[in-house]
Formats: sequence, C-alpha cells, structure tokens
Amino acid sequence: MLIRLVGLVTIEPDGAPPQHLSSAQAQVAFARLLIERATGTDRDQLAETVWPEGLPDTWASALRSVVSRVRTFVTTPQDQPGVTPLVAQGGRYVLRLPQDAAVDVECAETAVAEASEAYAEGAYAVAQQLAAGAVSNLRGSFLPSHEGEWVTAMREQLEELRLKALETASLSSSALGDEHHALRYAEEAVRRAPFRESAYRCRMAAHTRAGNRAEALRSYQQLREVLAEELGIDPAPETEAAYLELLRTPEPRRDRGPRPFTYVDPVLMGMFEVDRAAAPQPCSLSDHGCTTHRRVA
Repeated sequence: MLIRLVGLVTIEPDGAPPQHLSSAQAQVAFARLLIERATGTDRDQLAETVWPEGLPDTWASALRSVVSRVRTFVTTPQDQPGVTPLVAQGGRYVLRLPQDAAVDVECAETAVAEASEAYAEGAYAVAQQLAAGAVSNLRGSFLPSHEGEWVTAMREQLEELRLKALETASLSSSALGDEHHALRYAEEAVRRAPFRESAYRCRMAAHTRAGNRAEALRSYQQLREVLAEELGIDPAPETEAAYLELLRTPEPRRDRGPRPFTYVDPVLMGMFEVDRAAAPQPCSLSDHGCTTHRRVA
C-alpha cells in the first residue's frame, strides 16, 4: 500500500485502483493522523487542525463526522468485520496501518538522509539516485486547500527536505560529471530559496564542473548582491572560501569521457533509466515499500 500526502491525497492499495480523499477537512485530519500514528493525535489538537480559524459550536460532533470519513477511507475489504484501523483511545485517535504501507513523505525523508550519507562516503551514484527519487516524490503541494499552524509547519518541513534533496542531487551529479542535472537541480534550489547560500554553492560547483568558471563567479556575485540588498549581510565564510578557491584555481579542462550513467527525472523513486551494470539498483516505491540501496565497499 502506498499513501501520498503530497499532491492529491491518495491511497494506492496493492492490486486495486487508487482511492482519493476529496474533502479538505478529511484530508488534513487524515494527514495529521497518519504523521502522528506512532503516538496518536489528541482530539482537541486534531479539531484545531481541522478548524484553524476557530472551532464551530458543535465541533465535537462535527469532528466525529470528519473522523468517520477518514475511517471509511482507510478501511479496506481485507479488514475483519467490526475491526477498524482508526480507533479512539483515551481522548486520542490512533491510526493503524499495514506493515507494508509506505508514505511518500516518510520515504523521501529516509532517502534524503541516506543520500547525504552516501555522498559523504563517496558513493555518488547511490546518492544521486536516492536524492533524485526524493525530489520526485516531493513535487507538488501539501494540502493546498487547507491552512493553519500545523499545515504551515509541515510545509516548511517538507520544503527544507526538498531543498536538501535538490542540493544533494546537484552535488552528486557534479561529482559524477553529469553537468546537465547538476545545474538543473541547483537552479531549482536557488529559485525556491533565493537567500540560501548552500544552494548557490551547489550552482557554483555545477558551473565549475562544467568548465564555466566565469558563470560560477557570476553566481557568487549574484548571491552577494542579493544578500547585501535584501538582508544587509555578507556571504558566510564557507561561501567566501568557495569563491576564493575559484579565484585560485585555473580554468578546468572539461572531461568529455563517458559519464557513469544518465537518467531522466522519475515519477516515483526507483524509476530510472540507468546502466544497471554500472550502477546499483535504485530506491523504489513501485512495490509500495521504502526500499533503499545496499552500498558495497
């Protein structure tokens, strides 16, 4: 079972058509119940999430109606009669899922963490595939029809995760000589976070790897101007160090040798066009699980 919270809230059961949750109130309730399923969600907090601008006079009965919609959404034909995956316990709602259930945002979080680890270990092909898969899974909006403190916090968390995925994908691509994707991911990171210095450093690295040192220096100058004009600050020491290194380094000779592999952006993690003899098997959600790479020494 695959559950999507980014974009259209959907459950994709194994061997069955996808099921969509159309009610905006039920969507946000389901999302919070799903994210907090390990501990359960307090009834009052769930109500405040559903009605962030103020609770209706009959909110208790209205909340039960919303929860009933969610319960219907998550109940499958395989559930035993009278047994529901969503129960009320001591003022909290607890959602239980099958062990093989995968949630898009959770798989993306795992993939980004493993991609960062792989990059640090020099396993650039693994890092690129994991990060690119996370980027793909995080494309789309989180509960676009709903607002509120909890939704805003989740959007900020997912945006930070998306930016980390973009940066890791860019840096890994640079290390592999995949200049096109290195710059593509870096540009998207800069567009999404125009004051984020690490995104600019990724773009500088991508231009440098492509042999365009002048563009790399121009990217630094753009960052410096943005920070000075908008925030009144200078670039961080790490960014200054990257800039000084560019000034000291001779114009690199472009390497036109064969690239390790080439792929296009996937719709799901793991759907890559790769040279499987040269690269490890990708992370996949196609089997509705968070399958990750096995790295070898």
